[in-house]
Amino acid sequence: MRLALRNVAGPVLVAGTEEYDAECATYNLNCGFRPAIVVGATSADDVCEAVRFASAQGMPIAVKSAAHQVVGATDGAMLITTGRMKRMSVDVEARTVNAEAGLRWSEVLPRTAELGLAPIAGSAPEVGVVGYTLGGGQSPLLGRTLGYAADHVRRMNVVTADGALRTVTPDSEPDLFWALLGGKGNFGVVTEIEFDVFPVTRFYGGGIFFPGENLAEVLESWRLWVPTLPEETTTSLGIQRLPDLQTLPDPLRGAFVVHVRIAHLGSADEGERLVAPLRAAAPVLMDTVGEKPVTAIGAIHLDPVDPMPYFDRSLSLREFPEKAADTLVALTGPGSGCRLANLEIRALGGAFDREPKVPNAVSVRGVPFVLFGFAVGGGDQADDLRQQLARVTDGLSPWAADRSMVNFLSPDEATDADGVRAAYGTERYARLAEIKRRWDPANLFRFNHNILPA
Repeated sequence: MRLALRNVAGPVLVAGTEEYDAECATYNLNCGFRPAIVVGATSADDVCEAVRFASAQGMPIAVKSAAHQVVGATDGAMLITTGRMKRMSVDVEARTVNAEAGLRWSEVLPRTAELGLAPIAGSAPEVGVVGYTLGGGQSPLLGRTLGYAADHVRRMNVVTADGALRTVTPDSEPDLFWALLGGKGNFGVVTEIEFDVFPVTRFYGGGIFFPGENLAEVLESWRLWVPTLPEETTTSLGIQRLPDLQTLPDPLRGAFVVHVRIAHLGSADEGERLVAPLRAAAPVLMDTVGEKPVTAIGAIHLDPVDPMPYFDRSLSLREFPEKAADTLVALTGPGSGCRLANLEIRALGGAFDREPKVPNAVSVRGVPFVLFGFAVGGGDQADDLRQQLARVTDGLSPWAADRSMVNFLSPDEATDADGVRAAYGTERYARLAEIKRRWDPANLFRFNHNILPA
């Protein structure tokens, strides 16, 4: 293989070595890559060479940056990893960042913060910049004010299925630009991305933890509170059964809790007034809400960092009335028998609903809530944990919206063309499929929630 890919500067690996296993490692230990070949790209030139080789062999291609969302095992495929591609520059005057495909938000945030700027990063700073953005990119801090991360992309360098490196902008390739932002890896390998950053240095936020036994009261307070919020405030609520780990604070160790997450871009005084009704909803176990630097965005959700085995499901909600809240309490609250590690509901609205200046394929504008369930356990628990997740999503299906947030889709969701069409909506999917036909007619980039060529 080294001879066949002699112009690749990075490693070319096959199964049977520790290097191969390390290169294929994923965040979800239940979802692994087992490709025929791995190319550890160090540059766009490496990606071009790898794609040309795979295309000539009729070999499908998967791409890995941080590997938080894995859809297929990639048997018989080429896996291109981008983790060595870390170049980044910030243009302070233009308020833009150029970032290569291997960067994570944890590497971008400190550098932009030094210059008084912030990107539209997500709840987990260890997520890859490019994968997050291509799936839309829903921020728990800037989203309701500024919209999706995809809405603020200016340019992408993309290796398409023919092995050519293209600069894609709204002017040079408007259809491909539209499809990439929301199409989540179906159209090529994005090697570099240019996006806007904003003059934000701090926020008022964090989390309030309540006893799980008070779920009904807290959820009802939160449900009635959400419509009163200004667009400068973003929130979500997690129903969590936490592990008994020494790394957790005493009040949370092994506890059943309700975790209300809050981020407010206004002053701390404004934030205090806004949050006061929630603090009064029930006894508080722990309160981390306060003034924070923008680099502390991960403290809003406190998402786990270390890889683990898990199963997940998601659901978009067109509304969240009192009956839906009562159903959620019955399915996940005290005495429910629920064993999910986390079931969270995120409030959207605000700028998430507005079309950006340059349209893109993000599928959930106008959807007010998204739900995400997370069950920790290995393959020996698969049937049981999937049933636990289905019990919640099926129970809330009377209020389900007809589109899905692509970044939240699990390997168990949108598993065929009908499922992917439903996630995007019929009209959007038809346009995506036509663009896929033009740019990837052989469907080389298929290890994703796959859009079939028209």
